[in-house]
Amino acid sequence: MSLYESAVFGDLDLSNRVVMAPLTRTRSGDDGVPTETMVEYYRQRAGVGLIVTEGTWPVREGMSYLGQPGIETPEQVEGWRRVADAVHAEGGTIVMQLMHGGRVSHPAVSGVDRVVGPSAVASPGDARTRGGKVALPVPHAIATDEIAGVVAQFVQAARNAIAAGFDGVEVHGANSYLVHQFLSPESNVRDDVYGGSPENRARFAVEVTRAVAEAVGAGRTGIRLSPQHQIPGVLETDDADARATYTALAEGLAPLGLAFVDILHADPKSDLVQHIRHVAAAPVILNSGFGTPTTREEAEELVLEGWADAVAAGRPVIANPDLVARWEQRAELNEPRPELFYGDGAEGYTDYPSLAEVRAER
Repeated sequence: MSLYESAVFGDLDLSNRVVMAPLTRTRSGDDGVPTETMVEYYRQRAGVGLIVTEGTWPVREGMSYLGQPGIETPEQVEGWRRVADAVHAEGGTIVMQLMHGGRVSHPAVSGVDRVVGPSAVASPGDARTRGGKVALPVPHAIATDEIAGVVAQFVQAARNAIAAGFDGVEVHGANSYLVHQFLSPESNVRDDVYGGSPENRARFAVEVTRAVAEAVGAGRTGIRLSPQHQIPGVLETDDADARATYTALAEGLAPLGLAFVDILHADPKSDLVQHIRHVAAAPVILNSGFGTPTTREEAEELVLEGWADAVAAGRPVIANPDLVARWEQRAELNEPRPELFYGDGAEGYTDYPSLAEVRAER
């Protein structure tokens, strides 16, 4: 199996097995509506087998960052429709990542008085507001009888994404946001059916994913996980507990028949990652994690040797809108400009040259 071969993940048709990882870029306006610059950004990258959008909030309460887009209002749906249409016009496939930030938020960011989480435990670190950095607040612990309402928020967001023309959705269960907050024993100190044991801590993730799959189709639904990624505030340092938690989660996902499971881990070949893959019984997208950009050699090897069904890349896709062609031709790559990863303009966003443009300048 080659990285450059087509694939079918549930109802999703991939022209190759290179996936654009979800990448926060903060280019949306204050209203959370995707801009025309965002339309161009995603259109340029339609040559990857699958685009997973940046984390998109299902409700304003779940917004984590200034400039982050939403999928709650009719205007946001229409903005995303322009993105989906542009990607489809280029022959691409695109899914929306549904990201509820949970306690990683602040009223000065979301404009909502309440910040929520599994427990009344503040996330370490700061929120970036227009007035500067401020400490993240202690969240309202979501009551047991409020859980169904939060699940319904994910479901409505998934329906809105499909209404906007997206091919599917990805539940964000990684990187310290709400679903991951329920998984980690550091952020989840509940004593009800959603806390305590590994099985209980996995319950919310399973319920969200199941409800989304029932609403829009399992073949259009995936989930992103970051087991033992050791992000401060959601540490998973006990190996046995982490394995039990992610086993319970994978066992809950397996009957659903998901389109894919997207796993972020420093060692994609590790026993834990491959165990999740086996138990979840779905095509797996592997991503080697922050700090170490995915290389062509690694991506090709993971697919060729059967460790992954597809490989997600982040920074290489930011800097190279035609990454698949460059990798396949063994061509040189543009270097990313990290100082422009976050912002509100086209610079460092849609102005990376294609391989043809680079060669034409010589």
